[in-house]
Amino acid sequence: MQVGAENKGKLIAAVVLALIAAGLLANWIFGSSGGPSQSASAATTAAASLPDEPSRPAAPAKRAVGKKRTALAAPSLDPTLRYDLLRASEDTEYKGSGRNIFQAQVDIPKPIVRPNTDKPAPPSPPPGPPPPPPIDLKFFGFASRPGEAKRVFLSRGEDVFIAGEGEIVARRYKILRISAASVEVEDVLNNNRQEIFLSQS
Repeated sequence: MQVGAENKGKLIAAVVLALIAAGLLANWIFGSSGGPSQSASAATTAAASLPDEPSRPAAPAKRAVGKKRTALAAPSLDPTLRYDLLRASEDTEYKGSGRNIFQAQVDIPKPIVRPNTDKPAPPSPPPGPPPPPPIDLKFFGFASRPGEAKRVFLSRGEDVFIAGEGEIVARRYKILRISAASVEVEDVLNNNRQEIFLSQS
């Protein structure tokens, strides 16, 4: 008897659970058939029933990268193709500043060239020929006889010469003129003339 009563209790419990499950399933199926509009209206009703909250400030918009925001940067996420924006971008004409990027635009100052005020030194005259060597004869006396031409005594080192006008001494010195106090002699090798005075020693 006790065994049959336990089976009966289990049967009643199973029936009750089945009814509850069927009710929940029917509520879920028929309750969601109203669609999203019904749920949206329910959410609006619930929001209206809430007490008024203080209005919050709107979040600040993000800064646009760059100096200007172009017309192509649309704030919406609409995937529709905008032909008006495409036409505006096609009509955009680039106008450069005239600067050639392939050439250096650095202005290099020209060096200042100062005029040369220094006057050039006058060219030095070319050196002339060296002076002829002096005649190293020494006049120390006369040797004359009556009725003959006047002759003179000349010496060079240890050599003594006796010569008259027009004669040549030591193979290079010509006697040009004999006076009372001097003798004029010419070096025939370099055409140098020199007057030799009478030595008193």
